[in-house]
Amino acid sequence: MTHILLRDLDIPDIWQFDTYVANGGYEGLKKAVQEHSPQEVIQIVLESNLRGRGGAGFPAGRKWSFIPQDAPIKYVTVNADESEPGTFKDRQLLEKNPHQVIEGAMIAAYAIQAAGVYIYCRGEFWDLAHALEERIEEARQANLVGENVLGSGWTCDVYVHLGAGAYICGEESALLNSLQGLLGQPRVRPPFPAQIGGGLYYQPTVVNNVETLANVPWILVNGADEYKKIGTPQSPGPKIFCMSGHVAKPGNYELPLGITFRELIFEHAGGIRDGKELKAILPSGASGPVLVATDEVLDTPLTYEDVAALGSTLGSASIILMDEDTDMVWAAAKMTHFFKHESCGKCTPCREGTYWLDRIYERLLRGEGTQHDLDMLHVVPKQMAPVTLCALGEFAANPVLSTVTQFPEEYERYIQRSDAPHPEMADAMSTVTRGTTGEVPEAVAEGGA
Repeated sequence: MTHILLRDLDIPDIWQFDTYVANGGYEGLKKAVQEHSPQEVIQIVLESNLRGRGGAGFPAGRKWSFIPQDAPIKYVTVNADESEPGTFKDRQLLEKNPHQVIEGAMIAAYAIQAAGVYIYCRGEFWDLAHALEERIEEARQANLVGENVLGSGWTCDVYVHLGAGAYICGEESALLNSLQGLLGQPRVRPPFPAQIGGGLYYQPTVVNNVETLANVPWILVNGADEYKKIGTPQSPGPKIFCMSGHVAKPGNYELPLGITFRELIFEHAGGIRDGKELKAILPSGASGPVLVATDEVLDTPLTYEDVAALGSTLGSASIILMDEDTDMVWAAAKMTHFFKHESCGKCTPCREGTYWLDRIYERLLRGEGTQHDLDMLHVVPKQMAPVTLCALGEFAANPVLSTVTQFPEEYERYIQRSDAPHPEMADAMSTVTRGTTGEVPEAVAEGGA
């Protein structure tokens, strides 16, 4: 297929302003501003059924429609805090096809009549952020950004902001706090970002992922009906699949939603590295439940609804493959340690739950685990997922519950054994002084705090 998003694969210099314009760049913005009212633009995106590519899959047009039209100040925030393990699609878009992201953000801003666009980049994107500011200036000089855009009387500028390397700031309300100079922690909702009091500087705000907005110019130029011809009715359009782990050809693959795991892995990504068997799949980085690589799973279409029917989530489609030699206890320990490190600490179940799960895995990896530890791996995650302000508590629970239920024999092998294969990792995970009992407090085990 001709690439809609990863256009750098077809046009190597698409990042340059002149090249982008020569290949139809900014025609979507011109069409939106010069031919449509803001409400008409929202309706076009609604009809396309473009779903958010950041993980939740919420329809972009619906999110835009929630913004109150009579609010005097509104904003668009581009979520480029790409922190999910195994996700690297947004960086390629911002580096190789940045003007398409800028154009999509400006179309969204026109649709809600925003006063400004803020692109929030993860802290490690400092080099990318500086280059992005240069691309924005090019668009500003062409009257595509800034004052009186395309002579419409509407003024909207674009700004780039760098985070400080916190995973939690990928959550939209924590991102908004960080943008305001506050502690990067989730907000209590309602009010939601689209409402007064819930958005950036407490004004109504649309928060969209980089990939979501990169779809918008094509939709404006070609129409909603053409967009829906790609993918499936419920999950239309192209999707960038990030392939990593034990895969022969890692990288980003732009393909229509609805292809199967099998087609993606074996026809496009070259299969499993070194000719080994595929054991398990993480379809959405570390945050989604692990899937056992059965024929049923491999033949499942990659759509938001079909992956959810398997008991997992497509998320941002950061697909990590694990071959037959992967120790699933070790893998779950790695993910648990990540979430323990990245928990912002605001919610007691998440802060305490990730801490105690991390300790349990340390003991398992040292060969010091007990049956009580194994029992707690069934209990503690269930007390975290439903009671936190954001989804990190659920994300942290997913790798534990999915592996302990689907690979119980691997956990059993760790109980009270003195020759655990990964004691060195347990030592590396021990970054704070530990207690002596190794017991999970009853308050944590029973969901109290």
